[in-house]
Amino acid sequence: MSDTLEKAAAALNEKLSGGDFTASAKFAIADLGSIVLDASGARVSDEETDVTMNADADTFEQILSGELNPTGAFMSGKLTVDGDMGVAMQLASTLA
Repeated sequence: MSDTLEKAAAALNEKLSGGDFTASAKFAIADLGSIVLDASGARVSDEETDVTMNADADTFEQILSGELNPTGAFMSGKLTVDGDMGVAMQLASTLA
């Protein structure tokens, strides 16, 4: 399971490179664990962050691959957000 998270963190680091995401966010993926994103990049962790986004593994993979827009996932209830909605929106635009 952690191998899946490590690969996802590497993919997120590629998307974040050169970006200006300075806040902190966490993807909590059901039954797998969590990935934290901040100014230093993405890593497997469960630290406290400004915002936590919760999704199942399938939804997370679709967001990561670009098949599913994070805003669309939120609007359809596949992604829940706990914390600073502004940070979630900033991350969504950074990953788009």
